[in-house]
Amino acid sequence: MSSSSTHKNSVLIDIWQSFFALPNWVKIWVGLWLVPVNMLTLCFITQPSGLLIACLAFAGLLPNIVVMVYNRGFSRLMALPHLLPWTILLGVVYSTLPLSNGLYTAFLWVLLITNFISLLFDYPDSYKWFKGQKEVAGK
Repeated sequence: MSSSSTHKNSVLIDIWQSFFALPNWVKIWVGLWLVPVNMLTLCFITQPSGLLIACLAFAGLLPNIVVMVYNRGFSRLMALPHLLPWTILLGVVYSTLPLSNGLYTAFLWVLLITNFISLLFDYPDSYKWFKGQKEVAGK
């Protein structure tokens, strides 16, 4: 028996392979836009509501590490952790806009629009997951 048939991939390899099995537009959206925009909240933690905004942004991101490890890849379950924190985030960002200026205002608009678009996918994907569509990309 060859070592490749007895060796199971590492979790990281499975997650990476699952990511590359996603449609190109999803890879671009998640990898080059959604995650980086939410991570940029750390650059504005000293601004009005900045720490709360960063905490809410990361509250939507970080649980997905657990989901990816558990599923060994990407699935619709990854939408679920976004729902509550990012819905609250939209309200906090919108209410913070009048208190902001300059680059922070521009960033808040980008964050608001980005996470609004994400939630337009996340609510239906969460529903689909609860209804049984629990496939993991690439498996």
